[in-house]
Parts: sequence; C-alpha cells; structure tokens
Amino acid sequence: MTRRLIPYSALADKCINYSKPHLWRLEKAGKFPKRVPTGPGRYGYVEAEIDAYIAQKIAERDASQLTAA
Repeated sequence: MTRRLIPYSALADKCINYSKPHLWRLEKAGKFPKRVPTGPGRYGYVEAEIDAYIAQKIAERDASQLTAA
C-alpha cells in the first residue's frame, strides 16, 4: 500500500476546513491524525489516516442516528 502525504491546504478538498491552531489542539488531544514533519517548518498528513478520520465521523453520525430513532 502506498502512503501519500497531503499538505494542510489539501484538507479543504476533503471538507476539513479547520484552522491550523484548531487542528493542532485536536491532534494534541488525540482526536485528529498527527502531522508528519517533512522539513524545517513543513509537514503533511497521511492521506489514508485523514480518510479513516472522515469514515469514523460518518460512522459516529450513523450510530447516533440509530440510537435516536
């Protein structure tokens, strides 16, 4: 399996429009995938981890709809 890094700017294409400070807070709290350093002051995110995060949020939504019904 190929792992691909995506930059912060590509998160918006996946409908994740959080600010950098908010992402860092979520990351520190263990609620968002950790960044991968790529150079001085540069980083990216593992695309598969971001996709898994999105899938988890969808599953949480679907589970809450089942319990509310």
